[in-house]
Amino acid sequence: MLHELRKQGYRAESQLLLPITYDEIKVDGGYRIDILVEDLIILELKAVEALDPIHTAQLLTYLRLADKPLGLLMNFNVRNMQHGIKRYIQ
Repeated sequence: MLHELRKQGYRAESQLLLPITYDEIKVDGGYRIDILVEDLIILELKAVEALDPIHTAQLLTYLRLADKPLGLLMNFNVRNMQHGIKRYIQ
């Protein structure tokens, strides 16, 4: 996925650490973003039987903590990828 995005000319980074700050203490490694595209879109990649509410909560948390406007939750364990993509806007 990362290779294809870069091949298409997008600036994409993978496995970005999303630090958490609590009481002015920065905790590194709290969360890890699968792919960040153009510093705007978070891609959370899954390969599961079915997406669960916890997957949605995870992406929404990443969007809020990273202050990003758009996220795609992508499940690759589907026959047609159109059925495996959910879009979330913060």
